[in-house]
Amino acid sequence: MKKLIALLLCVLMVLSVFAGCASQSAPASSESSAEASAPAASEETASSEEAASSEEAAPASSGDKVVKIGVFEPQTGDNGAGGKQEILGMQYANYVQPTVEIGGETYDVKLEIVDNRTTAENGPSAASELMNRGVSIVLGSYGSGVSIAGGSVFQEAGVPAIGVTCTNPQVTSDCSVYYRICFLDPFQGTVLANYAFKELGVTTAYTLAMLGSDYDQGLVYYFTEAFKALGGEVVSEDFPEGNANFVSYINNAKSANAGVIFAPVSTNYAQLIIEAASAQGFEGHLLGSDTWDNNMVIESAKGKSVNVEITTFYQEGGAPEFDSGIKAWMNENSDALTNNGGNDMVSAVTAMGYDAYFVALEAIKAAGSTDPAAVLAALPGVSYSGVSGLIEFDEIGDAKRDAAYIKSANTESGEWEFVKVQGIE
Repeated sequence: MKKLIALLLCVLMVLSVFAGCASQSAPASSESSAEASAPAASEETASSEEAASSEEAAPASSGDKVVKIGVFEPQTGDNGAGGKQEILGMQYANYVQPTVEIGGETYDVKLEIVDNRTTAENGPSAASELMNRGVSIVLGSYGSGVSIAGGSVFQEAGVPAIGVTCTNPQVTSDCSVYYRICFLDPFQGTVLANYAFKELGVTTAYTLAMLGSDYDQGLVYYFTEAFKALGGEVVSEDFPEGNANFVSYINNAKSANAGVIFAPVSTNYAQLIIEAASAQGFEGHLLGSDTWDNNMVIESAKGKSVNVEITTFYQEGGAPEFDSGIKAWMNENSDALTNNGGNDMVSAVTAMGYDAYFVALEAIKAAGSTDPAAVLAALPGVSYSGVSGLIEFDEIGDAKRDAAYIKSANTESGEWEFVKVQGIE
């Protein structure tokens, strides 16, 4: 369906040529006074307001030709830490490639960053702010609920969006302009269920999710369905938003004789769960989803008697040139290092943010225009070989992914270690 829509858009665009070339050049000319993002790493900052002002302070190296890419990410709230790491990948990509060729002319690429503050309630207003800034395409968000909420705004405006690590199926299935470069929750949940049952030999699993979280609840559902289909038993509980004590939940998992606790929760809750599991002597495995692939989570596990395994999109070492480049960039920029959790460990979401930026550039180049409709029409045909692998889209707009990385926490060194690439048999 999305490819059909894109085809119709292409036909309309061809017809529009007869109305004069001004219609395609209008977006660029309307942005003629805009200024491109600064390539210097030291000018990137944490907050959306500071990021925007730092980018506007730099003159456009190619004159008045600017294309704007919206960054729709949380920098505050439960997902703020992950959102900042995802943004880092986009900022580094913009540092590496700050321009793009459009119709034979060089355009500076400006990142327009807004903080969607994690929650679905704030998603529409943040999305509207990006529409007001005249972006050609949007990247984000870290977090499925806020992505779904922002999608309706993007769709109404006809502006394409590329989900980076938002894994809930509804992000793309319910929105004609949303594409994504990551695997989906049905796949991720099933991968983890297979790993727990077949690799760890566990027959009883305990799941823990936050009430009201589309991401948490969706992953728990898919994990549960797959684990039961394999012959396992699942005990499930939910916790309220803002909960700070997980001792009772860990004890409930122990009482159920659970071999694994599957908790696809945000970074801050993951840290609390690790603390509680260690304190209560839980001897099974803590299984986390892609949200656990965070420096602060591995720091929480360091020095503790816990077994932590996670699914994720990338493992440091998979693209050595990228790894060394972004490490050097972060170490030269105190703000970037802070936003990465205080060290230069490369997060999977950072690698995905990097790839998403280049996928957007490929769509813009193929469109030959800054017009969002043209970019949307070009997006289904994009094929890009990124640091996280080959990125192509299916009919729904989802990436054609068939494997996930499994990583475990080395609690002595405080580092993630590669375990295996896991698919579904």
